[in-house]
Amino acid sequence: MAQGNDLERIASGVRSGDKAQISRALNLIEDKRREREREVAELLGLLERGERALGHRVGLTGPPGVGKSSLVAALARELRARGKTVGVVAVDPSSMRSGGALLGDRARMAFDPSDKGLFVRSLATQGALGGLAHATHAAAEVLAAAYDIVLVETVGVGQTEIAVTHVSDTVVLVVQPGSGDVLQFLKAGVMEIPDLLVVNKADHGPTATRAASDLKAALSTLRQVGAGDGEQDVILTSARDQLGIDKLAEALEKHARSLGRAGILARRQGGRVEWASDWLERSVGSLGVEALGGADTVRGELERAVVRGELPLSVAQRLVDRISFATRAP
Repeated sequence: MAQGNDLERIASGVRSGDKAQISRALNLIEDKRREREREVAELLGLLERGERALGHRVGLTGPPGVGKSSLVAALARELRARGKTVGVVAVDPSSMRSGGALLGDRARMAFDPSDKGLFVRSLATQGALGGLAHATHAAAEVLAAAYDIVLVETVGVGQTEIAVTHVSDTVVLVVQPGSGDVLQFLKAGVMEIPDLLVVNKADHGPTATRAASDLKAALSTLRQVGAGDGEQDVILTSARDQLGIDKLAEALEKHARSLGRAGILARRQGGRVEWASDWLERSVGSLGVEALGGADTVRGELERAVVRGELPLSVAQRLVDRISFATRAP
């Protein structure tokens, strides 16, 4: 069990980019034992006070087969060429037998293992919905304390999975040529969340150009019906040919600047509340949440924690303790 000075050593190592300590931190957050939860909260609190706690977090989502893993690999190489350090969280489906990640994403990513400015971690969904694993948020927090940019790749998602918004400062929706007409884009609830849209596999030529046009038409329609601002950039890329990757990197930097520190903090605080709410319900169930006064009451308490400068996860743990004490009382 990591405690006190040990957690401080881990946090210090993470901030300095020590891959061994980063791995220890990630192993801790993936440990599901109840006795580890306080250590996770303490570690994240230590990292929150670090200089790089504001590292830009980019979520890449989209349907299976659009080439997200190849795009993430190409983008990471481009960012490294620009002098940025990069952490990658690749969420994979779980093995039905072991429960671990199938590592399909890692198989498509070719990186130099000796590169100290790059770190890649695969996480298994283990039945979690929304395209992310339960540990994804904490993993992004850890990597953001160590690296300039954190790329979070979701498992292949459908039309309504939007959990990536809770862990990202910038959300990138990736589609591929021939993936459907304007109506299909409009049906997808996920169309309302991206800050940038990417048509990957641009080497398909006219088909890719048509997909980009369809996306722009869908955005225009959404804007007209008040379902979004419709101002997102649509970028054509080819991970295979390294085309448009520089434009994507520039667009990510532009979006981070447009948000500013205040905008990034606001998004991040909202994401932490969502994460803590999800963690709390998984810990005590819907009946436990009702015993605490209901979902609205719990959410209000978590939001007030953010205003006070507390980590919502720490507050959620105190709420769990309240339930546990009540069940033990004579």
